[in-house]
Amino acid sequence: MAARGARLCSLLLLAALAGLGAEAKNSEDVRCKCICPPYKDHSGHIYNKNVSQKDCDCLHVVEPMPVPGPDVEAYCLRCECKYEERSSVTIKVTIIIYLSILGLLLLYMVYLTLVEPILKRRLFGHSQLIQSDEDIGDQQPFANAHDVLARSRSRANVLNKVEYAQQRWKLQVQEQRKSVFDRHVVLS
Repeated sequence: MAARGARLCSLLLLAALAGLGAEAKNSEDVRCKCICPPYKDHSGHIYNKNVSQKDCDCLHVVEPMPVPGPDVEAYCLRCECKYEERSSVTIKVTIIIYLSILGLLLLYMVYLTLVEPILKRRLFGHSQLIQSDEDIGDQQPFANAHDVLARSRSRANVLNKVEYAQQRWKLQVQEQRKSVFDRHVVLS
């Protein structure tokens, strides 16, 4: 399932790159941005225009000019114009990769919540996995999981040892809880 998802993700990415690579540079990918501060009784303003880099100045970008003829030069000297260029292809590819990873994580979450419990029930049997303890009163899933896993030949020896150590530790913690609660009841 993960291999199929990875193949699908790479196929979508290649299709997106092929479609985006054929595009010419958009006029929206370049702009000249002029920031003009307040001047006399005119408030400050930001102007954007799609012009070439050589035409990126106040005279070509600021339209309509807010000041009359003699003050244009003084007004333009106060404006700060910058040529900005971005790559929309890079932005789109980044978004596609991000959404693909998000989709794979969502598929994995669905697998963990829906499919895996069904597979575990089929493999190990529902009655073997749950064992109730009358002393504590709660159900302990996987209480005898070591016995089931030891019988299974598909697990490696190292994993069985780790599982056995984990079960032993859980039993020790359970015994400690029992003794602490018993002593607490006796002391009070």
